Amino acid sequence: MIERTAKEALLRLAAQFPVVGVTGPRQSGKSTLAKATFPDKRYVTFDDRTMRELASSNPADFIMAFPNGAIIDEAQKVPEIFDAIKLEVDRHPPVPGKFILTGSSQFRLRTNMTDSMSGRAAFLKLLPFSIRELGEADLLPETPYGLIFSGLYPPLHDPSRNFLREDWFENYVETTLDLDIRDQINPGNLSVFKRFIQICALHSGQLLSMDSIARETGVSAPTIKAWLSILEASFIIHFLEPDTRNLGKNIVKTPKLYFVDSGLLCYLLRLETKEDLLLSRYKGAIVETFAVAELLKFRLNRARKANLTFFRDTSGLEVDTIADWNRTFAIEIKSSIAPGSKMSVNSKKYLKMLNDENAKTVVFYLGDVNMEINGTAYVGWRAWGEFLK
Repeated sequence: MIERTAKEALLRLAAQFPVVGVTGPRQSGKSTLAKATFPDKRYVTFDDRTMRELASSNPADFIMAFPNGAIIDEAQKVPEIFDAIKLEVDRHPPVPGKFILTGSSQFRLRTNMTDSMSGRAAFLKLLPFSIRELGEADLLPETPYGLIFSGLYPPLHDPSRNFLREDWFENYVETTLDLDIRDQINPGNLSVFKRFIQICALHSGQLLSMDSIARETGVSAPTIKAWLSILEASFIIHFLEPDTRNLGKNIVKTPKLYFVDSGLLCYLLRLETKEDLLLSRYKGAIVETFAVAELLKFRLNRARKANLTFFRDTSGLEVDTIADWNRTFAIEIKSSIAPGSKMSVNSKKYLKMLNDENAKTVVFYLGDVNMEINGTAYVGWRAWGEFLK
């Protein structure tokens, strides 16, 4: 089994809080992580109808059946369980890490836990595998293109399961629609919603334009706003907000849309081979999506806020990603396999405006060698997300 970087953060949170919620997209490995981290805990899933009915009919008695706590998978499917867990936690002296709750619906799980367990619960978001995790398992390919094309969902990297990429993603999209989305939209709009997801794929790596997506989908902008929230809560997409620090009046203030997984993005763009990716007019946006996801994983795997933005002004100056971590990193993302001094021009202009002597310019590129040229770190794809080390 591939060791997950997030295990350390899960143990850290479980040593402090009686309840820890683990959210993330379907098939990202949430229950596997919980069971591997706490092998002695009882495990129950509310995907099991019998367990779901037992818990919903008498939640207090159900929770009392686990005096030493438990891992409860898909906990959001039984909303009544959260008050019962709160009462159980409050009834006894605090026991850190007593209950580990997992769920694919970030919105439902977090809302129920926040409403019922304020001050008693912490959260960890688990995304698909990172480059680092596959590298430590000696599963990285020679070149990045196959990995970008296939994506990093764990089942696609399990040799015992023999999934074909296209079949797996087809099933994944249908399952997400059926289990996470169907009850949140008008059932008559499911086919339109599926087209909406494909249209969003065309916009990955771009400034969000709800009006444009609405025109292409054929529904209203308010509906698009609601549907984007559903995709974000399901961990299909995420947004980078603009860096609006006091850098002038001509800063673009619209967020950028990204898919969480480049493989799903390639599938929705109907790319059938990695050679199609190499020739695609969307190649740059796909590579940027892949890189931003790695930065996101670096932070979320440590249960830290992402603190990722981007910069663009109305004159055309743009920096792909700004990482405000232990210092500010202005990051350019390039689909080239060779470094070049011109790659860092925009990030250097941005740092001059920022006037922060501790900030650093970084270029992500698709080569294999990490180096520093004229104060700029050039980071090969194998080190994306881990370049601080």
